[in-house]
Amino acid sequence: MARKLRVEYGGACYHVINRGNYRRDVFMGKGAAESFIACLLEGAERFGWRLHAYVIMRNHFHLAVETPEPNLSDGMKWVQGTWARRFNEFRSERGRPFQGRYKALHVERGHSLAQVVHYIHLNPVRAKVLTIERILEYGWSSLPRFLMKDRPKVLDARVILRESGELADTPAGWRRYVAYLGLLNEEDQRRRDERFGRLSRGWCIGSDDFRDKLRQEYGVLAKQERDLALAGGDRSAHREIRALRWEDTLQALAAGWKIGLATLPAQRSAAEKVKLAAAMKRATSVSNGWLGERLQMGPAASVSQYVRRFRLAGGERSREFQQGLSRVQS
Repeated sequence: MARKLRVEYGGACYHVINRGNYRRDVFMGKGAAESFIACLLEGAERFGWRLHAYVIMRNHFHLAVETPEPNLSDGMKWVQGTWARRFNEFRSERGRPFQGRYKALHVERGHSLAQVVHYIHLNPVRAKVLTIERILEYGWSSLPRFLMKDRPKVLDARVILRESGELADTPAGWRRYVAYLGLLNEEDQRRRDERFGRLSRGWCIGSDDFRDKLRQEYGVLAKQERDLALAGGDRSAHREIRALRWEDTLQALAAGWKIGLATLPAQRSAAEKVKLAAAMKRATSVSNGWLGERLQMGPAASVSQYVRRFRLAGGERSREFQQGLSRVQS
């Protein structure tokens, strides 16, 4: 796995995601998901992690992890590497089961972490693997494990239960939690998008103060980019630094135009999205692929087409556009 630049500190929480290489269904083989869960629990104990939630799907996984020690990278390297060796030996295969480096979004402890946990536990329902009434039957999730008498010690229920209404860690409390998940699942599409839409995108989940503090930490790393290059920092580290700078610029543009990034229209070519993309292309070296994923505008070719039409229509010549651009170019 390529070294990825991260801010790691004691007590940090993350939403960790990774997918099968070429999006293959790596967990559908006999015992594949079960053995990954075994590696995950073993790794969490080895590295002192607190697991707030996990779910294994056909071709990807989600984890809500708290690291009392700054060791997410070391732990994930062990978990994924150990399982990959076992996976390849069992199937007599070679190569990487995963698509590459995992994605880890910083999560603020408390309400934001609980939202990530709900998102993870509802994943099989959203994917239509089973209905909400049968959610406890999904064995590749932490949810049924929380109800077991021999619950793994690394599973931490405190944040989930507290943020779900000060529920007790009892069978009755967990039944109330499952009922609460049912209520979340019944919310209309707009409310669900508001609640869960940003929980697997971007780089940080939490309050403005939490995000600002992390930006400052990443800013220190960004200033070290040249030193990283001299020390042999790989391309993935440099890409992450650039992506953080793009995110800061996007946030500034959106704030200046009073555009809510968390409530953008679903339409790929929505005016707000195209204006932001055009400004980003003018102010930074951002890639169309990053814009397509971050603003949910579809593939890179579509982003390029939308921006080109915006320019040809004279959108970049408007006073409002130029004023917004000047705020991030000054």
